[in-house]
Order: sequence, then structure tokens, then C-alpha cells
Amino acid sequence: MLDLKSDDGLAAAHRLVATADVVLANLGPGATARLGLDGDTLRAARPELVTCELSGYGEGGPSGGRKAYDALIQSEAGLLELTGEGDVTARTGISVADIAGGVQAQSAVLAALFHRERTGEGATLRISLLEALVEWMQQPMLYALGTGRAPVRAGGHHPSIAPYGPFPCADGAVHLAVQNEREWVRLCTTVLGDAGVATDPRFTTVSARVANRPALHALLESRFSALTQERLGALLDEADIAWSAVGHVAELPEHPQLAARKRFAPVTVPGGAPVPMALPPVDSSAWTPPLDAEVPALGAHTAEILAELGYAPAEIAALTA
Repeated sequence: MLDLKSDDGLAAAHRLVATADVVLANLGPGATARLGLDGDTLRAARPELVTCELSGYGEGGPSGGRKAYDALIQSEAGLLELTGEGDVTARTGISVADIAGGVQAQSAVLAALFHRERTGEGATLRISLLEALVEWMQQPMLYALGTGRAPVRAGGHHPSIAPYGPFPCADGAVHLAVQNEREWVRLCTTVLGDAGVATDPRFTTVSARVANRPALHALLESRFSALTQERLGALLDEADIAWSAVGHVAELPEHPQLAARKRFAPVTVPGGAPVPMALPPVDSSAWTPPLDAEVPALGAHTAEILAELGYAPAEIAALTA
């Protein structure tokens, strides 16, 4: 932990950069340039360095100097327009714009390190949250350009496929997905036990089912209300129709599939009991996931890192004071 607003703290940051392979920055507009920590300045002295600066809107343009936060970017990129139900819009339940930026930064830095291994040359990387999220928005954008209208807000249901979404049953809910007419017929005959529904003119095609979604949902909900989640799931499996339980976020550590695959590990956190954290989602033959992870307290390694940079004990004490 360093105070970049102090001369001594900024000097320590520059000394640290001199030992680094990669420098990541996620500061306000123009802050890295004012501190001399921008990619152009750093790589002028060390061309082999990889720098990556994350901003809200990117350099230049009418929004280049604006601050940005996740929900603002979701709105700017049109994600709020698609999320919600009916006339009600909503931000997504996770900070998807921040995550999109982080995913792009990770892949870009890894590609830059591979480039350096081959050529000896570093890279100056710049990523904006807006552009990272817009890349993920291309499918609905192309849908809107092609049809002249944005996909409808359909809550948990698919905007252009039906039935595809969560449905209540006797003791919970299931989320099912009917992707083609063969599956629709099997849903009617095997799950509903009523082949006549499959030939109802309101439901014979995907477009017809979407157009008559309220009637379709009412029919399915009335039939599913007599079935437990276990029985409904068994019938959907028999019909070879994809489905899932409607899960709850607090129950994820005990999710049967995740628990069977041991996908959570306890992680020690400062001042509290260990908390369950999901393991990285990649199974690798080259490395194993960290099973003894610990979250350091704020500044836990400041003195250690400053000592590695050559600071004397008295200088470290003065900096950390």
C-alpha cells in the first residue's frame, strides 16, 4: 500500500515499477499521466515492460474525461434496456461491466507477455469498460439492427424463444429450454402427457409461441403446479429437454454438482472466520488450484516489498507512518 499523493510514496511506486514485468492501472481519467505512471512514459524508459490502463470510456472522444462506474457503463452500453421485465429496467445482479474489463485486461496482458517472450518487446495496453461491455453486446445489437427493434425485456425468459425460462412447480421452480420443434413435441407428449397441445395453432412454431407467450405460460404453469421439482425434472430428462433447478446464491457452496466436484475451498480473511471461495473454473494438468489461500490485510506486505526494493528500516518506518 502506497500513498501516491505523497512524494515519497510516488517515488516508491516508481522504484517498484522498475522491477516489474507488468504494470496495471485503474485510476481516474488522466491520473497515471500526472503521476508519470502511464504506459507511454514508463515504456519510454523500459520498452520491454507491459502496461495496461483500464478506463471508463477510453482516451479521446466526448466522454474520454468522464468518471465511470459499472452501473453507468451498463446503462451506456444498452444493457439496462435489455434487462428487466415489461416497462421495468434493471441493472444485472453482478458488476458485469467491471468483470468484462477485467477479463479483457487479463487476456490482453497474457497475450502481451507471450508477444514479449517471442520478440523481446513489451506492449502498451489500454482498455475501456464501455468497449469491453459493448463487445459482449454485439448479439443483441445485431438483432436490433436486423429487426428494427431491441429484444423485448422478458425477465428470466428468452426474448425470442418460448418456452425458455423459469416456471413454478409444486415445491419450487425449474428453468427449462425448448430449442426446436422436436423438443416442443416431446415436452407436450412426455412431460405434459397431452400431444394435442403440440398442434394447438397458437403454439406450433417458435414465433407463434413467442406471440402467445402469456397463454403458453399459463398453460405450462397450470400443468407444472401438480408436479414436484424432482418429478418434473425426471420427465424433462426423459424427454431429453435441457433444464436446471432455480438456484439460490447463498446455497452455491452446497450445490450438489459443485460439492461433488469439490469446487469450493475455505479461505482465511483478515479478522474473521474462513469463507468458502470458488476455485478457478479451469481444470489444468499443468497446475493445481491454491487450496491454502489467504486474503492479506490491507498493507500486510508493504514493509516486505519496500525492503526488497532496498529501503532501510528507518525509511520503511517513515513511509508507513
